[in-house]
Amino acid sequence: MSTMSAGPDPVVAESLDLGHEAGRMWWLWLVTGILWLVASVVILQFDSVSVTTVGVIIGCVFLASAVQQFILAALAEHLRWLWILFGVLFAICGIVCLLQPEKTFAGLADMLGFLFLVVGVWWTIGALLNTGQPLWWLGLISGIAMCVLAFWTGGQFFIQKAYTLLVFAGIWALMHGILDIIRAFQVRRLRDAR
Repeated sequence: MSTMSAGPDPVVAESLDLGHEAGRMWWLWLVTGILWLVASVVILQFDSVSVTTVGVIIGCVFLASAVQQFILAALAEHLRWLWILFGVLFAICGIVCLLQPEKTFAGLADMLGFLFLVVGVWWTIGALLNTGQPLWWLGLISGIAMCVLAFWTGGQFFIQKAYTLLVFAGIWALMHGILDIIRAFQVRRLRDAR
């Protein structure tokens, strides 16, 4: 007759501790989600006269997203390079926006389709990597919708792109904020699961 250990499996115990520690940081996703929602409201209040302000806000939005990706890379056990890659891409986009905010609006309007495509692909990959999570399909739908918007925006004339930039930058920030708030409460469950 073999003897079996009555204690918990060390790998499972370590995994639960890691989940609990990550769950203690749930408020970071909540704060960033709320900031994204505030950014969406601010962006959607502007008209075509506030080009400089929109350039600065969009630059800050991209930089905030880059910081978020780097934090996720620090917490990730697998595919860390992917989080870092998208963090670098978002940081580059943010820096470009902040260097010349007056010219950012026109340049961003011209490359809006590409930026939407990058974000849509990232959201789709993130959703597919988290298929075991509740509401993972919400990220998938958002990613696919953003990819569709990318191709639609790419075919517009400049003046239409300018107005599209104002509207969809606000919608993009809104979608990102909602997803971050949902993630906050999913991560909080890790803390409470112990």
